[in-house]
Amino acid sequence: MRLLVAEDEPLLAAQLKVALEKSGYVVDVAADGLDAEHQGLNEPYDLVVLDLGLPGRDGLTALRTWREAGRTMPVLILTARDNWHDKVAGIDAGADDYLTKPFHQEELEARVRALLRRVGGHATADIRCGPLLLDTRQSRVLLDDAPLDLTSHEYRVLAYLLMHQDEVVSRGQLVEHIYAQDFDRDSNTIEVFVARLRRKIPPGLIQTVRGLGYRLSAIPQ
Repeated sequence: MRLLVAEDEPLLAAQLKVALEKSGYVVDVAADGLDAEHQGLNEPYDLVVLDLGLPGRDGLTALRTWREAGRTMPVLILTARDNWHDKVAGIDAGADDYLTKPFHQEELEARVRALLRRVGGHATADIRCGPLLLDTRQSRVLLDDAPLDLTSHEYRVLAYLLMHQDEVVSRGQLVEHIYAQDFDRDSNTIEVFVARLRRKIPPGLIQTVRGLGYRLSAIPQ
């Protein structure tokens, strides 16, 4: 999953980026509202963590712009404002959840997981596909209840496929969702990661859909 953290406090932004990356997410950071608005309009984020008090353009304006443009990614608002009017305005503008600063990192990550599950149509933190289980709380994949030894990119590919199981996912989608904005992206590496994953999980789970991409399914196609 690829996230945008729009936060102008450098220390907090850095802390959020490190913590979320340790949980297996790809994280881009925007330090002002104009940059956040541009990135949210042009990059396929799975979720945005948005501070309302951004310089240049406030977070609420950026959020309204995204929604007016048809961008539907879930948005978790961070605000130091304790005024309930600001919270209502954020929800009415299209936010999905909010946290008031200061907050506990564990709570933020739990809310991120819940929003991502909701978008993917999953009701619990454990997402199963046949013998595979994605434990979103611990950022790990288990095979027959034993943890799989995966590199960070292998985990991101497999986790994305598990979140979108039974759907056809293109190589382009995987590239956009497992690499940060400033990473030197190469769609050919996706084939390498998929080949490695196929050696680590039972045959037939990752299916190639010719000309379209890959599908993870416990049901033979």
